Amino acid sequence: MSQNGSNGNFGDALSGGMGPQISREKLPEKHPSALNPAILVLNIIVAVLGAIIGLELITRLGISTNTSIIGALIAILIARLPFAFFKQFRQVNSQNLIQTAISGATFSAANALLLPIGVPYLLGKPELVMPMLIGASIALLTDATIIYWIFDTKIFPAEGTWPPGIATAEAILAAAKGGKKALMLVYGTIGGIIGKHLGIPTDVFGVSWIGNVWALTMFGVGLIMRGYSPRFFGIDINKYYVPHGIMIGAGLVALVQIIMIITRKEEKGKEEVKFTRTNTDLGNGLGKGLVIYLAAALILAVVGGLISQMSTGQFIFWIIFAAFAAIVSELIVGLSAMHAGWFPAFATALIFLVLGMLFGFPPVALALLVGYTAATGPAFADMAYDLKAGWILRGSGEDPEFELEGRKQQYIAEVISFLVAIVIVGLVYKVYFAQDLFPPVDRVYVATIKAGTDMQVARYLLMWAIPGAIIQFLGGPARQLGILFATGLLINYPIAGITVLVGIAIRLITVKRFGEEGQRQLYVLGAGFIAGASLYSFFMSTLKLGKK
Repeated sequence: MSQNGSNGNFGDALSGGMGPQISREKLPEKHPSALNPAILVLNIIVAVLGAIIGLELITRLGISTNTSIIGALIAILIARLPFAFFKQFRQVNSQNLIQTAISGATFSAANALLLPIGVPYLLGKPELVMPMLIGASIALLTDATIIYWIFDTKIFPAEGTWPPGIATAEAILAAAKGGKKALMLVYGTIGGIIGKHLGIPTDVFGVSWIGNVWALTMFGVGLIMRGYSPRFFGIDINKYYVPHGIMIGAGLVALVQIIMIITRKEEKGKEEVKFTRTNTDLGNGLGKGLVIYLAAALILAVVGGLISQMSTGQFIFWIIFAAFAAIVSELIVGLSAMHAGWFPAFATALIFLVLGMLFGFPPVALALLVGYTAATGPAFADMAYDLKAGWILRGSGEDPEFELEGRKQQYIAEVISFLVAIVIVGLVYKVYFAQDLFPPVDRVYVATIKAGTDMQVARYLLMWAIPGAIIQFLGGPARQLGILFATGLLINYPIAGITVLVGIAIRLITVKRFGEEGQRQLYVLGAGFIAGASLYSFFMSTLKLGKK
């Protein structure tokens, strides 16, 4: 991905740009604090709302939605109230803290907390729910902390696409500035709502105008191949573990590519100009994260009683493998989220579950493993979206000191939202489970554990890991072709693949004809499409919450 912003040419269209910017002179002198009493109280309120939304959606519909736009709209509306107390929310950076809190609570409550604890419960081990909740909570907090440490490095640059982040920033800026940009965003939002109502994944359409073209093309091809494989090949490639094998191969090569970047010698004075975090920060962040994951896995294994079910050697190997699965899972999820705006968190957890089965772990160990792995990734991706939005609103890195302070305040807001989500899940999970309300993917994990596996699965995984590794290697660390191709293969949504390719074709034609101005317009329209689709999904899903 290009690190140099938009140049208005074909090459830039292939790379994706950095999105909208704010000039330095418009930045406030001091970033608002997440611990400001007014902001703190509102953040807790929206975090409670976000956690409830996340729990309802994932148990009744099987998905959780990005509520960043909702949080931004709440802050914007509050700022319009005719009271002096609410004037502080007119600042875009205050609004950024509000949307950070609500989105963090939504994804953490649904994906990182309730989903993991549902696995041991469905397996008939309700006594393991609290140990799993403890392990998932530590993994959740570590997940967000790692992206805070390594955001704006060569692997996860602030100039990376992170499409939902751009969409949120555009919505906030449009409300603040008004004018032509606001109208463009409104038009895009209307188009997103209408398209979503007609069954067109307009959020994906918007992403195709913002993200990396090479990566998104492979993503689209993967979506189409998965959806139409029975028609094209006469078989369902998922039954032969094609997506899983390709993701394993691509993931291992991606891990090697990341290690090579970390260990590569830097040119003095060069990286500091481009990034606020160095390769040393990247290595330290991942290293400290791995240590915490090891400690959390040890706690989970001891509290979960695994020592009585496995030999000492297998017990130690489980701890190491669980920590490795957690950090690799979040890296795969993060790379997919950065380039495509989608992340395969459910699928990556399933991959490590299958690998754990091949290693011969007992059912209880497998349940804790898949829950622990599933807890990592969603918060990593979601917080990166929020940090991207904040980076744009803070002037796209023009003032590094201001940027770092703002990032710190977002991290505090995110952690507060996580603590709210942990408390809510701990209080209400019994109510959901008593009504047989679980994230649907939990039933998939439990059915997989009960079914067992054999060496034929291992052969499939090994066979398809080879092309996955080759594709990832040929694309290089910047394009992440293997990761995105595998992401598409893991999702059965072929119309989204067609939508991606059509959107990319429109984008390339527009950029070739209108240059930089055309790409800028597509950024705003694309953000509108994503916002419209998100709003439609949110309100339509919420209206259906009473129906199981």
